[in-house]
Amino acid sequence: MTKTTIPLVYSCSGCSSAAQTANMISIRMDRQKVAEMSCIAGVGGDVKPLVKTAKSGRDIIAIDGCPLACCKHSLARHNVEPKHHFLLHEFDVPKKKGEDPDPELFEKAYYLVIDQINS
Repeated sequence: MTKTTIPLVYSCSGCSSAAQTANMISIRMDRQKVAEMSCIAGVGGDVKPLVKTAKSGRDIIAIDGCPLACCKHSLARHNVEPKHHFLLHEFDVPKKKGEDPDPELFEKAYYLVIDQINS
């Protein structure tokens, strides 16, 4: 796949362990060329080039750390619906303030996301 045909991935990147797990999953997807990571803060902040990217028609993967679904809501502000949306609490990733992500839970969640987008 070329860079412009792989899906876009957006993730929550808040301060909790779950949010940072979502961010780490997106970064790994980007580095492994599974998807191209883009900036959800820019989409939520109405930054025109980033909104244009989100609205480009490419498949979108949205990864949220918790049920607040900030990533999905930021996309919805611009009528963008992700093809895949993941809530990490559904993968038993707890939201803990002031703690780093659990490496084992990160690995488990990463492969669950990959399995679901490939099925």
